[in-house]
Amino acid sequence: MTADEDSTLPRRQLGRFLRQYREEVGLTMAQAAKLVEIGTSTLHRLEKGTADKVRVRIIGHLCEIYECSADDTAAMQKLAEQAAVKTWYQEYGDLLPGGFDHYVGLEAAARHLISYQELVPGLLQTPEYARTMIRNFRTDVSDCDVERRVELRLRRQKIITRKSDPVRLDVVLHESALRRVVGNPRIMANQLRHLANAGTRPTIELRVLSFTAGMPMGLLPGPFVILDFGLDLKGRCPEPPVVYVESVLTAQIYLQKETDIQRYRAVSAALHDASLDAEDSRALLRKIAKEYET
Repeated sequence: MTADEDSTLPRRQLGRFLRQYREEVGLTMAQAAKLVEIGTSTLHRLEKGTADKVRVRIIGHLCEIYECSADDTAAMQKLAEQAAVKTWYQEYGDLLPGGFDHYVGLEAAARHLISYQELVPGLLQTPEYARTMIRNFRTDVSDCDVERRVELRLRRQKIITRKSDPVRLDVVLHESALRRVVGNPRIMANQLRHLANAGTRPTIELRVLSFTAGMPMGLLPGPFVILDFGLDLKGRCPEPPVVYVESVLTAQIYLQKETDIQRYRAVSAALHDASLDAEDSRALLRKIAKEYET
């Protein structure tokens, strides 16, 4: 794995195995942590796949007390080596709010993103739209930090624009995002044209949930992203899907239970069915863009 590749999946896979092996030998998290002389919170982060640092020596020691076979131990240490790789977004660590670096890692590792949004999602924002959003939200930061945040957002977008194996992106965007002015009419016109053009890519489907659609299923769920990680060479899912529930004012929520995943898939399907189709969505985007220009 190179420095440009992501270490999120190895961390998550390592965490699942650590938890499985610990439970098989009947140790609590506190007992296991004490035996390898690390904090319980450190082991908790390792098992959740969110640890900032993964030490191969510690993983080897855990495998020893969990009575893992030589093959399992070697596999775990290999995952630990992959998990320790520095990711590209770590250079922006000082800009990422608490926990969002974990989302950026999941996003970079995903193969398919299914999303409902009430503002233009970061992966589809123009630099001017992104810059205005960041300035409005973070009035206390310097111009230099604003530009670094814009740069980070644009680097995230490479997963859907790269020529080799781009991530599939399915977005339902509420019409309010098209009508809510961010910056000025020129910025909005450029942003909406950008969305319309993005929707012509074969790996991007963008649908608009118009005001006339009302409230499918009797509710609007708030922004969320379902992250799917595709299949490996043997046709198996290497990592269970995750639902990321966005929140500006509270901690981000990650849902991984099968019942939660299925509930959000059902909501996503209902929103998708209630939305304009891709062609009509592009027509509406271009129509509103023209309105901003007059």
